[in-house]
Order: sequence, then structure tokens, then C-alpha cells
Amino acid sequence: MGEAGAGSRWRYPPEVLDELARHGVRPQPTTDPRLVFDFVNDLYRYEIRRLRDRLLAGAFPKADYAGRVVDLRRRYVLVSVRLKDWAERDS
Repeated sequence: MGEAGAGSRWRYPPEVLDELARHGVRPQPTTDPRLVFDFVNDLYRYEIRRLRDRLLAGAFPKADYAGRVVDLRRRYVLVSVRLKDWAERDS
């Protein structure tokens, strides 16, 4: 995405804003998409680690793990979206 620079403004598509809102994230037009991406990615990594820990603690059968990972991936679909598609620099 390149360097944002001070005072950059961003336009996030409505579908991206909707997905972000599901995680309680509401970026402002001045919020760099890289910062938002890193935050959501950290949330996803936390959730996947927590899921693994629950598996190791015997909270559910190993056979269910793959399906739970897929479900988690669906909840964090933006992690699979290229950063350049998250927002456009406002002119």
C-alpha cells in the first residue's frame, strides 16, 4: 500500500466496514488500513491459538478441529483479503 504519510485519508468500502464492525473495529477515515489489518490479524491469531489450546485441553474431539478452524476463518474473512482491497486513499 505504500507509506501513508501524515494527514492521509482513506475510504473503506461498505463491505469491509461491515466485516470490521463484526469485530468491534470502526476505523476513521484517517486510520491507516495497515494498522487495522494488523489488529484484525492479531485478533484472528489469538482466536486460533485459543482454539488450539482448547483442543489440547480436551474441550472437543480432534476430529472437530478442522471444522472449527474453517468456521473461524469464515468469521475472519478479511484476513484473506489483500490489504490493497481494504481501502483507497482519498484524494
